[in-house]
Amino acid sequence: MMRYYKFIILTIVLSISIVNLFAQEEDLLSLVGEDNKPQKEFVNYSFKSSRVIMSHSMELIRPGVMDLRILHRFGNINKGAYEFFGLDNATMRLGFDFGLTKNLMAGFGRSTNKKELDAFAKYRLIHQSKGPKSLPFSLLVTGGASLTTLKNTDTTQKNYFSSRMGYYGQIIIGSKISESFSLQFMPTVVHRNLVPTADDPNDLLAVGIGTRLKLSNRISLNVDYYYRLNQNVNDGTQNPLSIGFDIETGGHVFQLHFTNAVGMNEKVFLLETTNNWGKGDIQFGFNISRSFQIKKKKS
Repeated sequence: MMRYYKFIILTIVLSISIVNLFAQEEDLLSLVGEDNKPQKEFVNYSFKSSRVIMSHSMELIRPGVMDLRILHRFGNINKGAYEFFGLDNATMRLGFDFGLTKNLMAGFGRSTNKKELDAFAKYRLIHQSKGPKSLPFSLLVTGGASLTTLKNTDTTQKNYFSSRMGYYGQIIIGSKISESFSLQFMPTVVHRNLVPTADDPNDLLAVGIGTRLKLSNRISLNVDYYYRLNQNVNDGTQNPLSIGFDIETGGHVFQLHFTNAVGMNEKVFLLETTNNWGKGDIQFGFNISRSFQIKKKKS
């Protein structure tokens, strides 16, 4: 009888052990099944910088990071040896950009050209991704304002503060098509409160294009161009075109480029570019970007 009870107890223990073993095996198999399922993966590094050259790119600065940006533009190369091929003249912009969240950044800066102050914000609505429920493109919106601080030299005209202001709004639609090539389109509207003549539009519409072709792990070829749709054809201004190279060196990104634009914010380079590539009115310039972690990363 005692042996019978021992047999029953041993059978129960073995049964429970076998059930637990199979349960654990099923759990492990379910985990393996989860790992085999395709995961959604966001696509980053479409561009090495938050700017193509002049334009915003579809990249954002990481949260808690400050990006110090120095933009330097020399004079026209076709000025010849007397002007040292443009190196005797220069304009610059000093800017500070901040990553606020994963999908939001903002920045401000000051340019020597027209002593302008500018500020902007950029927000990502759609992040390009791969895997389930993915989208093959990124969609961002950006907007900003600029303020000219030059002294008023026209005493015959009343100087309103609003006359010094300009604004812009932009949609960025782009895709990292391959590891070596990225492309984005940038429908843009620029508004200025004060226009030079009655023939000049207060609201300028333009479509921009930005591309990046990766040449090596640290070097890429970038192109930045805008076609303006409703400009005053008699004002002598030109569509801005910039061609250059991105060179990454650790925490720095150097952008060496050639352009016909003097200004370094959207209002100026879209509305006031008078240099003509066809006539050799080309300027050499460089942008330097240095990132600083100013807020501790979340673990």
